[in-house]
Amino acid sequence: MSALLPAPVVVETAYSDPPQARLEPEEEAAVARAVESRRREFTTVRHCARLALGRLGVPYRPLVPGLRGAPSWPEGIVGSLTHCAGFRAAAVARSEDVLSLGIDAEPALPLPEGVLDAIALPAEQQRNTALSTTRPGTPWDRILFSAKESVYKTWFPLTHTFLDFSEADLTLRPDGTFTAVLLVPSPLPTLDGHWHVHDGHLATAITVLR
Repeated sequence: MSALLPAPVVVETAYSDPPQARLEPEEEAAVARAVESRRREFTTVRHCARLALGRLGVPYRPLVPGLRGAPSWPEGIVGSLTHCAGFRAAAVARSEDVLSLGIDAEPALPLPEGVLDAIALPAEQQRNTALSTTRPGTPWDRILFSAKESVYKTWFPLTHTFLDFSEADLTLRPDGTFTAVLLVPSPLPTLDGHWHVHDGHLATAITVLR
């Protein structure tokens, strides 16, 4: 994940749930009724955020989910969280350096049947088919899904509005980059990101520098 983000961004990752990971009381309340797997990923990703903020010299404060589940970062900080089976990550930066950022991680497996039709525009599906033909063995559909998640995580802090899968047209490239064209009024008409597949997981990331 760190290879996908520029120097102003600090990243911490975890491939298991460390026993020292803990929640603040306000965070505990947010997952009081959650199943154990949800509690573990919620706790560990905040452990990653605690470490990342510490590297910036910023005191940790509870990252309570707010509107549409977005975490409430300390003043002067932008950040993004992600988790999937066997992987958790937090990325943070000072807002004087970075306007917004979004990260996402997924298992490096094809999407379940029917999901691509639900999340991809016709043009994206055509490009996905072409990539799958010329570069087989890469889960292009899952990379597209993950990249759209990173787009949304970057978009939401800037606009505080929902963005549907159909409202961004993404072009993935074999060189590990992608571009998203926003199809709705946006302070940033395009977003550029990076993707990577490694050791059973894939990651996508977008950073909007100042």
